[in-house]
Amino acid sequence: MHVCNIHWKSAVLGKKTAMNVLLPETGEPPFPVFYLLHGRSDDYSAWLVNTRIESYAGRYPMIVVMPDGYLGFYTDIEGGPAYGRHIGEELVDLIDRTFPTRTERAGRAIGGLSMGGYGALRVGLAYRRRFCSVHSHSGALMHGSREMVAGREHDYPQVFGDDPRGTRHDLRRLAEEAVKTGDAPALRIDCGVDDFLIEDNRAYRDALRKIGLPHTYEENDGAHNWDYWERHIPAALAFHARNLGLEERAV
Repeated sequence: MHVCNIHWKSAVLGKKTAMNVLLPETGEPPFPVFYLLHGRSDDYSAWLVNTRIESYAGRYPMIVVMPDGYLGFYTDIEGGPAYGRHIGEELVDLIDRTFPTRTERAGRAIGGLSMGGYGALRVGLAYRRRFCSVHSHSGALMHGSREMVAGREHDYPQVFGDDPRGTRHDLRRLAEEAVKTGDAPALRIDCGVDDFLIEDNRAYRDALRKIGLPHTYEENDGAHNWDYWERHIPAALAFHARNLGLEERAV
């Protein structure tokens, strides 16, 4: 795949930002687009630096977009930038204007790890008419679904507010809305059994089961690290490829 490093001015964020974009070298346009989000301690370069995403994604004729999410959890933070709108609206529109993309819902997917796992569900469910499939590796899935404890939650109250339960940050609420409207994207969630976020992932799985929202959930050996994400991103790509109507090709 061909790697493009793009710097651009975001009107939503009010600042310059950056992303890496992988472009397929074979196949016929227009191409589907997969948005891949990084975790809280990383930036837009993380997936390229720490995994073989270029090789794995090269099995499919798709564009892969890896934007910078800063520390905003890809949500419209309290009293701050609208990171959710930045990804779900502004970035998608920019990519569609710039590259030969499939612009229908069935041509877009989104996923990520940790903060980006939360972010993929936050954006994918909030903008579910734009994405056909969503995946989360080791996601911080309950951060928007619990009351924050002063002095223990780092800068999370600045992102989610003191009590985000039932708000736009709450992935349970977004899932419930998708059930009511009947247009939920395909969901895939996985987490390592030694991950510090495993109980949060189980709690979100239970919430999805309770409201009857179909999803794929997996627990695997591993912890919250790049070794785990490197091993499981190929399965996520295959999941999205099926929903995007793509066939794997030999590389």
